[in-house]
Amino acid sequence: MKNFQTFLVLVFLCINASLFAQEKESSNLILITNVKVWDGLSDKLIEADVLIENNLIKEVNKGIKHSEEILLIDGKGGTLMPGLIEGHGHLYMNGNSLPDIENNRSYDELAVRGVARAKSALMSGFTTWRDAGGMGAGLKKSIDAGVVDGPRIYPSGAFIGPTGSHADFRNFTTPNETVYGAHSSGGRNNMTFTADGVDMIKTGARQNFMQGATQIKIMSSGGVASSFDPWQLDAYSAEEIRAAVEVADAYGSYVMSHAYSKKSMMRCLENGVKTLEHAFMFDEDVAKLMKEKGAFMTTNMTAFSPYLGEIEAISSNPASARKAETAQKAFGNYIKNVNELQPDLGFQCDCVGDVPTCEKQSDHSIYLSGEFLGNLFTLKSLTSVNGKMVKLCGETLDPYFQGSLGVIEVGGYADLLIVDGNPLEDLSLIGANEKWFDAAPRTEIKPMKLIMKDGKIYKNTL
Repeated sequence: MKNFQTFLVLVFLCINASLFAQEKESSNLILITNVKVWDGLSDKLIEADVLIENNLIKEVNKGIKHSEEILLIDGKGGTLMPGLIEGHGHLYMNGNSLPDIENNRSYDELAVRGVARAKSALMSGFTTWRDAGGMGAGLKKSIDAGVVDGPRIYPSGAFIGPTGSHADFRNFTTPNETVYGAHSSGGRNNMTFTADGVDMIKTGARQNFMQGATQIKIMSSGGVASSFDPWQLDAYSAEEIRAAVEVADAYGSYVMSHAYSKKSMMRCLENGVKTLEHAFMFDEDVAKLMKEKGAFMTTNMTAFSPYLGEIEAISSNPASARKAETAQKAFGNYIKNVNELQPDLGFQCDCVGDVPTCEKQSDHSIYLSGEFLGNLFTLKSLTSVNGKMVKLCGETLDPYFQGSLGVIEVGGYADLLIVDGNPLEDLSLIGANEKWFDAAPRTEIKPMKLIMKDGKIYKNTL
């Protein structure tokens, strides 16, 4: 009996040793050297090497010792920085306009275009993407499975808004789709969900979570680049906002809300919304409540671009043009207030369009943010701030819960860029462009020499 027990112990030790050896052999180690590091937080660069094990950062230190088995990447004096994070994008809103998406595009076409947009985003340095409505989780799952290339995606599912809101893409003669059945592509393809009242809002939110959403997007105010809803519209009552928040809380997640007016923003914050989208009437009262509630905001800086009137959705629609004119007057103190009050502001591009359109808009958005708010603020909004924001969905729903995002630190995901220069001094290294519609088409951002996501290299021109 004793010999048999000894035999079992030996077998157990051998099995464990074998498993350990297999694990050690399968471990993928990458060491990046000869770089200056911007960690996503600091106001200066440091000299350090970065050791990556599989898909996570294992060590950040100067002069990391290594063996021959490690893959060495010589950064050639460039700057190693976190991958960029889109805080509010729409990969499936990829037609020429909302009416074009609504009337002319089937879901399989939107999906194929979404694949192209996702690859373009990754090759522009965006390694994480919070999708702010209009898509399910299918593209995210396909990217995670390695079927297609793209950023990590935090999907919001269908836009949720009341009849006649910014989530209602119907023309003026189409019946309410939640009541009478889907008559348009937005309703049929679950890109939008018309929800009036507490019960229907809860139904829409629960459906989105069931289908893979990591957070809920509601439309609690109107917009500009749309045919009907005035931007001043306070679309949801306090009770209705709380209904969405109640469902999100039950899943350990949060609600993001499209909100333009101060009244809408304050109502959202008072009732549990964690991120304000656009937030153009941001002021001291909003800042105080955001801090108290631990809330974030994202803003599309193109709203303040001299090119604004050239956006097709505005220039081709007299109603939108009038809304844009009144909005610009009402939002006049936004940049001053942000610079003075320094909220947790995440970058967003909010592009509706094809690949060339959205590459140009993203590059121009980065440029505008740098001009209005400074390079450091802009870089943090593109990395560490958005990295914290996407994690608000909680570990239960977070598809990427193992590591931090938007920072270079031990335990963070190996989502990294190497750029040829110092981005704290020059945002063109990550694509910033003063031009917008008249910008030359591009296929890559040339100073961006290396793009890595999840420890895998997608571009290396070092």
